Amino acid sequence: MRTTNLQVRKRIASLFFVFVGVIILLAGRFFWLQVVRGEELAERALDNRMRDITVKAKRGILYDRNGRELAISVSTDSVYAVPAEIKASKKARETAQKLAEVLEMDEEKVYERITRQVSFVWVKRQVDFETSQKLRELDLDGIGLTEESRRFYPKGKLACHILGISGIDNTGLDGLDLYYDDLIGGTDGRLLIEHDAWNREIPEATHRYVPPTDGSDLVLTIDETIQYILERELDKAVELRKPKAACGIVMDPKTGEILAMASRPNFDPNNYNDYPASNRRNFAVNDAYEPGSTMKITTAAAALEEDAVKASDRFFCPGSIKVANRSISCAGGTSHGSMNFNEVVEKSCNVGFITTGLKLGLDNYYRYLNAFGFGQKTGIDIPGEARGITVPKSRATQVDLATMSFGQANAVTPIQLVTAASAIANGGTLMKPHLLKQVLSPDGEVKSNVAPTKVRQVISKETADELCLILEGVVQNGSGRNAFIEGYRVAGKTGTAQKIAPGGGYMSNEYVASFLGFAPANDPRLVCIIVIDAPQGYPYYGGWVAAPVFREVMADSLRYLEVPRTEIPQEEETKKTKKVKVPDVINLPIDEAVQTLRRAGLNTQVQGDGDLVWGQVPKANTTVNQNSRVIVYLSPVEEQKGSGQVTIPDLEGKTMKEVARVLSQLGLHLSPDGYGLAFQQTPKAGTRVPIGATIKVSFQPLE
Repeated sequence: MRTTNLQVRKRIASLFFVFVGVIILLAGRFFWLQVVRGEELAERALDNRMRDITVKAKRGILYDRNGRELAISVSTDSVYAVPAEIKASKKARETAQKLAEVLEMDEEKVYERITRQVSFVWVKRQVDFETSQKLRELDLDGIGLTEESRRFYPKGKLACHILGISGIDNTGLDGLDLYYDDLIGGTDGRLLIEHDAWNREIPEATHRYVPPTDGSDLVLTIDETIQYILERELDKAVELRKPKAACGIVMDPKTGEILAMASRPNFDPNNYNDYPASNRRNFAVNDAYEPGSTMKITTAAAALEEDAVKASDRFFCPGSIKVANRSISCAGGTSHGSMNFNEVVEKSCNVGFITTGLKLGLDNYYRYLNAFGFGQKTGIDIPGEARGITVPKSRATQVDLATMSFGQANAVTPIQLVTAASAIANGGTLMKPHLLKQVLSPDGEVKSNVAPTKVRQVISKETADELCLILEGVVQNGSGRNAFIEGYRVAGKTGTAQKIAPGGGYMSNEYVASFLGFAPANDPRLVCIIVIDAPQGYPYYGGWVAAPVFREVMADSLRYLEVPRTEIPQEEETKKTKKVKVPDVINLPIDEAVQTLRRAGLNTQVQGDGDLVWGQVPKANTTVNQNSRVIVYLSPVEEQKGSGQVTIPDLEGKTMKEVARVLSQLGLHLSPDGYGLAFQQTPKAGTRVPIGATIKVSFQPLE
């Protein structure tokens, strides 16, 4: 059968349209791949060919104020894998087994990691030198080593809460390493290398290296030596008293520079994962607590500035005071009697401060509370600063004002308290606390300096100077005697605060002991606060637990700074103290003996049972200070058997009643000076004395 021309034309037309359709489909596919998905596929192709390795920048060095290194960056090797090369070698299982053995990792986890469908994967970061050498000797296909930077803290635990920590990716996670991460972190670089389909490096192909920019170095206000002194003394207190927490801050009041800051418990930032996360909490900045009597400094400052009281004003303390429907007592229910305002501060009399606070009034009290910076952040350059908690003025009552006046109701942070005390030590000028002193480039050039920042004038210089003298009396004559430093004029205030119970109210068996002070009192160089949370044992008062720590920190720091010693003249007030002779009350009925002693200006403490006085301490006609205590015995002291001598025990920390009982049991007589707890005795403990000898014991107030 012959094919006609018409059929031929039809077949040609059909083939033409088939070809046209195929071309249209190919063109559509080409448009889809090159235009619609072109950019995506190009990126995937580039990712398949390129090996992009991040080159980490070195973090800046942290120096103390004298140029000593506190945190540095060191080089270390990290292990990575190129899964495509491992797959091409057909030794994935063998490679995983050898890697797991050297790196001390689980083999299955290593195998899963090195066979992922990615171009690059980390196997283990920051391995030690010995491990990296073993891997180089194995020379495994698809396994490589690259140099990274790791944070290292050469002083170990020293200043750990200030310096903070850095993670494995060389980023700051806490402390100054976090706060100034943008400054010290630098900018990472990149290494780009192009490979062919068989994962071989293509000669003269794309090889690009973007160098990292190292971070800036920081010079801190911290002095390594003072930091060491502070931490050494805190460790001693923690070892002795086993508290839940403790902290200390040393500050320059004229500039706001923090010279030392430490908290307990602590940790080693080189191995921070070996410690509970709670150890990284900076008690000095992150936690607020009711301060107790250290807060009385601000009440006194406000009252003196507003002329609500004068140093010569007289107060009378019967042991408690009633405000609205609430009765508030002094520490231990002590009755301080008649005194001037200086003595109110020295004896830390709650009744006196409540009276002062009520005279000051709510409006004035809150004005100074805010001016000193309570209830707001100080702005110190470290993460996690707490604001503290203050009673809102809108709902504050007279009872609230009374309790706030002696340190209850409001919660503050140690950094707020030391900053407020620095204002008093600095002539009434409040300075912003800070930890950064200078910013340096990686080659050591100064990029910027941090100048001291004045926040505001809180009180006048005259008021500040007057309060400094009053606070000096606390250390010389009052509850802060254990903070006394020979050769230096020291001013300060003790604090013993009850802790708030979880369900409300106050705990009966836990306290926060603290001491806040500065020296020299006439020209303060250093301000220091010591806070001990829940010290174990007795006595737990701030003057007994925190003041000795303050004394050792300040004494060594002042000597280290070569602050000149001052010869402290005998106080005129001491010279003017009225002396009286003790009357003879032996064989008198107890009622008559008490009246006789009272008329002579002396207090009475009764020991034993009976109606007649058998003995008295001090003896008749002894000259003592007015208002001293005379112990009268209503039963005879038992004579000691054996030799006529006894050994004097250590009486420190005991109440007058306990001291009298101990000495009477040994056949010794007590000559007391002051009241509160025993802090000095003559002769010293361990001395052998005859039975019937008189032991002079000095007592200091509880607060």
